[in-house]
Amino acid sequence: MGEKIEKTDAEWRAELSPEQYHVCREKGTERPFAGAYYANKEPGVYRCACCSAELFGSDTKFDSGTGWPSFWQPADEQAVATEEDRAYGMVRTEVHCRRCGAHLGHVFPDGPRPTGLRYCINSVSLAFEPEPGREE
Repeated sequence: MGEKIEKTDAEWRAELSPEQYHVCREKGTERPFAGAYYANKEPGVYRCACCSAELFGSDTKFDSGTGWPSFWQPADEQAVATEEDRAYGMVRTEVHCRRCGAHLGHVFPDGPRPTGLRYCINSVSLAFEPEPGREE
């Protein structure tokens, strides 16, 4: 996973696009069906857009019909952390990058087997790395 990354608000603002900053640092969300990766079916690795930590593999990605990239498990259980989110009058489980704390999305208990989980992740919080030799 690597060392924890801590930066000032000004450093994050300088490195991220306004949309990335809003989603990753202010716990925002992107519009459904608008993100770069919700329909991506290429083999590869999904990394944190803020720190490049490996978060999810394409082998656990599935079409949830929600409009956001969805995965049934992280690449490594230590890659992400969760916490209760009570914003907007709902109780949900927020998912964030364990290495840099970036908000990624939420996890829900309505995913496919074998985990039954649906990690519903914002495309803007991810950077996709195609499988070597498969770039198109």
